[in-house]
Amino acid sequence: MTKPAIDIDTEVLVVGAGPAGLMLANLLGLYGHDVTVLEQLPELIDYPRGVGIDDESLRTVQTAGLSETVLPHTTAQHIMRLVNGRGKVIMTNEPKADEFGWPRKSGFVQPLVDKALHDGLERFHNVSIKFNHRVIDVVQTLDDVVATVEFDDGTDTPVTKRVRAQYIVGCEGGKSGTRKRMGVSFEGKSPATRWLVVDAENDPLGTPNVFLGADPKRPYVSIGLAHAIRRWEFMIFDHETDEQVTDKAFIHNLLKDHVPDPSSLEIIRERVFTHHGRIAGSFRQRRQIIAGDAAHLMPVWMGQGWNSAVRDATNLAWKLATVLRGHADETLLDTYDAERRDHAKAMIDLSLTLGAVIKPTNPFVVGARDGLAAALNLVPSVKSYFSEMRFKPMPRYTSGVVVDPTSFTAGKAKAKLSSKMIPTLTANNRTSPVGVQFIQPLVATKNHASIRLDEAVGNWWTVLAWGNNPQGMFDAAELARLETLGATFVAVVPESQRAWAEKEYPANVVVVGDITGGLKKWFDDRPTPVLFLRPDRFVAAAVLAQDAPRALKALLKALSFNEGANDASRTHLHVA
Repeated sequence: MTKPAIDIDTEVLVVGAGPAGLMLANLLGLYGHDVTVLEQLPELIDYPRGVGIDDESLRTVQTAGLSETVLPHTTAQHIMRLVNGRGKVIMTNEPKADEFGWPRKSGFVQPLVDKALHDGLERFHNVSIKFNHRVIDVVQTLDDVVATVEFDDGTDTPVTKRVRAQYIVGCEGGKSGTRKRMGVSFEGKSPATRWLVVDAENDPLGTPNVFLGADPKRPYVSIGLAHAIRRWEFMIFDHETDEQVTDKAFIHNLLKDHVPDPSSLEIIRERVFTHHGRIAGSFRQRRQIIAGDAAHLMPVWMGQGWNSAVRDATNLAWKLATVLRGHADETLLDTYDAERRDHAKAMIDLSLTLGAVIKPTNPFVVGARDGLAAALNLVPSVKSYFSEMRFKPMPRYTSGVVVDPTSFTAGKAKAKLSSKMIPTLTANNRTSPVGVQFIQPLVATKNHASIRLDEAVGNWWTVLAWGNNPQGMFDAAELARLETLGATFVAVVPESQRAWAEKEYPANVVVVGDITGGLKKWFDDRPTPVLFLRPDRFVAAAVLAQDAPRALKALLKALSFNEGANDASRTHLHVA
């Protein structure tokens, strides 16, 4: 029996044109792979959703080469104030850190940023996006997946297509068909509380801040966004229907304590939504993978839904690219679940906790909360803990594509350095840098007086050494493996030594000058002057110079490296 013809052949089929799908397609396009994105809607979603973009996501936007088109839709250093029913500030969140090269917290207009991601796909001849396409079935074999797709062409009978790919990634939201076909659980909480979102243009307030109103009469949120957009969110009580709360008179009554004249507002849109806190039992089932809201749903309080989707795409993209080009077997993809699960769960839990602080309407509970907040604000260390956003869990991978810097165990990394060698014993910081994101200060190169580190070293694997020639640490066979992996060799030196190093070191070693002192400070505090940086800028291994070959051997094992692989010519490296 003849099999039905294949209409589209692609390496990766992405289902859903939300932030996870769009960012994944951009990164895979950057890495040189064929991607087809299918979206069942006729266009991108244009209703109230995310409003916060963090430094990790902006770093990924930078990697994708889209900073110039995304930044105009953002407001840097978004300050959040939690206020009680009397308008008294009980907590301020004002993080000033920028160690990853971008402000820790910015506001953004999601529909416009999503459009920038969408438009970015036009750069790649190997990436296409198709709207009005709905996946109705998927069959996977040992070698591929074939999706049956309905295309709504406006006629009475949709056109049926068949799409073949090596992998399918479901990014189609909380009702993900991909997750359901995988047969995995989606456990967690879906609180019954509903919220009304109202977006207005020509901001009638004009203040740039974020206010979380822990008002027992009706909790609310007020947010100043880019392009003079004002966002309000109001908690809806059980007896209030969706139709009632979206009535203009009802909305005007909600806003009467917020603006002088609610009736003159230029409302863009309003929408009722419910918070969810759920996570899938697995993010991968053979050749089917899920990301973004399809893998985890979280309440809006920490503004981490969009950012968590981008983290998924950032983690998954380079791993898919590595497997597709034959540099690792597909067990590498198991590390996507292992690395992303714990942090996604931590962000869900934190978001639910913050919501529990904001939502109470019982006067006794509210009084106890306000009293506790007032007492805690008297302790400077506690106050700064919240102000500087140190309560937000940063991703730290203890299993996956990591190497323990003391035992050289492949695939596992303890949080502490336990070596008895004097460089470790005398270090200011014995916390392992493995499994966390490396800093991104400004540096100098022979072509740039000041440039962000990632832009200087490229978008793939990096072997980075402080004050040393990173190539001189490896023999010919090891250098060949690193060449196959597509690694860039980077020497970091004080700016005063850069001209010397550029003459002394091989021509294919990128020399960067530490013009801010940030890199020297980082290495001063840690006895790990040689780093293996993954494409997502996380530290995979960190060692002393003589241990670099041993670390490389363990890293290749953690990566499931294919010794018979060809070189990394498909990687789009950009070196300043």
